[in-house]
Amino acid sequence: MTMSSAFVRNGRMDGIAHNILARAVHAPMFDSATTSEYGRANIARFHFLDPVARRFFVDWDAACHATVALLRAEAGREPHDRALRELIGELSTLSPEFRKQWAAHDVRIRHDGVKRLRHPEAGDLELTYQSLDLPLSDRAMHDLTIYTAEPGTRSEERLRLLASWTAPQPEAPTRRTRDTG
Repeated sequence: MTMSSAFVRNGRMDGIAHNILARAVHAPMFDSATTSEYGRANIARFHFLDPVARRFFVDWDAACHATVALLRAEAGREPHDRALRELIGELSTLSPEFRKQWAAHDVRIRHDGVKRLRHPEAGDLELTYQSLDLPLSDRAMHDLTIYTAEPGTRSEERLRLLASWTAPQPEAPTRRTRDTG
């Protein structure tokens, strides 16, 4: 999928896997101190603990609401997940916005729609996204999310630009020398 940004996350919102374009589209999250501190990108930490997220997500409030509702659903699915409880405790302690939204008890199972991003290098992107559940056991699951741009839009042009920046470069031919030994 060269023109689609795709990533897999677990129920705690940790990035598990991603393609090259997802890394480019979500560069502010992958480059965040919240990622380097924990060794992997976490969407919830980025949303609530990195001020860059407020600029990156055009609809920051709606994105935060969805993030909390997805975490709330995971807490119902996996009530004994210690790492999830620690994440919720951390976010509750450090983010008044998270605390307020967590107290609302909203739950979201499905996750799809339009995401508007303000990319620091490519500019504004309006991407359609769809998530697909990837069940691991009776309760646990991962989620594959794919972002695409509508054909013929400025967002598609900008996504193409990001894709061209991240495309693997062909290796230069190596010059072979003849062994005369």
